[in-house]
Amino acid sequence: MTGTELPPLLLVGCGKMGGAMLAGWLERGLRDAVVVEPNPAAATTFAEKTRVVGAASEVPAGFRPSAVVLAIKPQEAQATLPSLSRFVAPGTVFLSIMAGQTVAGIRTGLGTGAVVVRAMPNTPAAVRQGFTVAYPAAEVSPAQRALADALLASVGEVAWVEDEALLDPVTAVSGGGPAYVFLLAEVMEAAAIEQGLPPDLARRMARATVAGSGALLASSAEDAAALRRAVTSPKGTTERALEVLMAPEAWPALMSRAIKAATARSRELAG
Repeated sequence: MTGTELPPLLLVGCGKMGGAMLAGWLERGLRDAVVVEPNPAAATTFAEKTRVVGAASEVPAGFRPSAVVLAIKPQEAQATLPSLSRFVAPGTVFLSIMAGQTVAGIRTGLGTGAVVVRAMPNTPAAVRQGFTVAYPAAEVSPAQRALADALLASVGEVAWVEDEALLDPVTAVSGGGPAYVFLLAEVMEAAAIEQGLPPDLARRMARATVAGSGALLASSAEDAAALRRAVTSPKGTTERALEVLMAPEAWPALMSRAIKAATARSRELAG
């Protein structure tokens, strides 16, 4: 694989995350791919750009993917993985973005010869601003890790960990993180309306504030606490609001509880 080429790929699942990743790969010049998606409407956007089939049994017999990307819901793993066992072959890596599904569990479904990389991307991948954390099983070769990294980097930033257990809190923080940010915009909009602002202005203001603050955070070398302090004038309006938000049982404690709950759920999904 060169810096601009992607080898043959099999994508299993073309929902929001799978579709976002496929769009990124097509932008990088992906030429040889098959998508397995039982819901035809989910893959309509890609039907003219790549081959789409409704089940793994419909993948052409001669197709030999270098990577099989598992983008199905974790609850579908037990029923789906055995149908993909015929793609277990030397040189093929299975890249899973299923929350909670461990390497051991995936190999139980595929067969013990499967080489697996687990990864947890997030939905900003749809605009190529995703953040993915990946874990390579012991059997993953340097070339397979490089391929997985290239696939994930097509939709944003990539980091690697050597402890699989860390993917549970990663799922809680990064995987679910966009929902927490969207909730922030949602409640800011509602609070603005409560204070008398017109709904259309409240929505524009809340969205632009969250998006602009995220862009500022991304471009700054300072940590988040320093940026927060820079906005907080002594005895000003922001300080008064933060006294509420940072009270002992407010945001810090609630976020800690939320991440703990999501981490526990990720572990539960492993069965």
